[in-house]
Amino acid sequence: MPVFLPAFFPSDRDSPGKRHPGAERNDPLPTRLFAALGAAIRDGKIREGETLPSTRQAAELLGLSRSTVTIAYDLLRAEGLIVMQPGKRPSICLPVARPSPERSSAAPTLSRRGDQLSRDLRAQSYVTPQGRLSPGVPDETRFPADLWAQTLRRHARQAHGDEAGYGAYHGTRALREALSERLAQDRGCRIDPDQIVITPGTQASLSLIAQVMTDPGDYVAMEDPGYLGARTSFIAAGNRILPVPIDHEGMMVEHLPDHARLVYITPSNQFPVGGRMGLSRRLALLEQARAQNALILEDDYDSEFLWHGREIASLAAHSRGTECLYLGSASKTLIPGLRLGWIAAPASLVAPLQAAHRTFGYAANLHAQLALASLMRSGQYRIHLRRIARIYQQRGLALYEALRCVDGVRVTPPYGGVQLGLSLTRTGYERACLNALAMAGYRAGGLSALCLKTSREGLIIGFATLRPDDPGRIAGILANCLRGPMRKT
Repeated sequence: MPVFLPAFFPSDRDSPGKRHPGAERNDPLPTRLFAALGAAIRDGKIREGETLPSTRQAAELLGLSRSTVTIAYDLLRAEGLIVMQPGKRPSICLPVARPSPERSSAAPTLSRRGDQLSRDLRAQSYVTPQGRLSPGVPDETRFPADLWAQTLRRHARQAHGDEAGYGAYHGTRALREALSERLAQDRGCRIDPDQIVITPGTQASLSLIAQVMTDPGDYVAMEDPGYLGARTSFIAAGNRILPVPIDHEGMMVEHLPDHARLVYITPSNQFPVGGRMGLSRRLALLEQARAQNALILEDDYDSEFLWHGREIASLAAHSRGTECLYLGSASKTLIPGLRLGWIAAPASLVAPLQAAHRTFGYAANLHAQLALASLMRSGQYRIHLRRIARIYQQRGLALYEALRCVDGVRVTPPYGGVQLGLSLTRTGYERACLNALAMAGYRAGGLSALCLKTSREGLIIGFATLRPDDPGRIAGILANCLRGPMRKT
């Protein structure tokens, strides 16, 4: 006996408002009949080998036209759900399911390059993912929000022609000119605007340079201890790191290996322990780089917040224009979230850096660039820097005064910046101190994770968001930890 179709497709008169499986209420009748029968076949309600009524019989049973049934049957045949032969009723013929390939239990593996790129060295310096006084983080409440919003709104409402597309991929002319003027006035660095490449920040700048200027296996010299962000960029490029010890003036040039392809330094305010490289050592470093054909990467870290002594021009200002790349950003002077950084490069390197910059997609936001350029040109940027520099100086010195009396802590007055590096004179206590600070809501960094060859324990504590009660609390926590038994983990 053929399948009783009204059981699977009742008429609208029998079931008003009913929507047939797989079909919408307003679908054409042939589509609704096809969907209802197809669902019944797939669900096993109509089994393989059973037959359907002829088109004439089905039309009479369902109260439909024969053409409606014929169209529905043709759709079922096209789906491979029925077989139609002359003089016979349509029969159900389910398609044979292909055996699914056996799934591998192994997860996709990274390439060697992917493994290098995905190493999170920064995590080794922290015991908590969040907390106050994290190193390198400025005070967001000091961001000139109203002034920025007003300037940003003005530029967002203007038309910018080619720069709104891809015409200024390496940086707007306005910002590059403003930076050229500022670097000449504040850092003694004579750089043509065409030699400046705008990036999303110093990390992007370092990655770009490492990929363009080195091959896997090349040697890169950097301060020990030194900036983990730079180390990650060099490792991702397949470089081999050469640690160079530091003293109170930063990198000790006499220990610089003669086979380094790149030399990364933070001469204005050594990260993480502080210290400013003097003029004689800067000149010696430049001479050494020229002698061994090395390229210096000058990360002018926190140069806007220098409080003590006579201002010294940037390292790039003393170069002959070929041995130094200058890196800067607005991450500490404004906020990291703006994603604005820059490279001032020797003229011969501008074109290849620009080409790679486009390849990697390291473009910065157009309107943010124009807003920063306007603040620099108007003088508001300099006013903002003076204001927050005074605040950061007071907070940094307050933290130093509280910590310098803690037994087991060695700390020097900060030259500037937004974090304070201190050494622990008792080994085995770093992790306990980090854990105790984390329990109190602070996210300090561990100094040992920033060391390469040097064995040194200590802490890096940001002070940009320091509150009046923080110095005493932190000093008390550290004093209590360092009085207790050694808990090395």
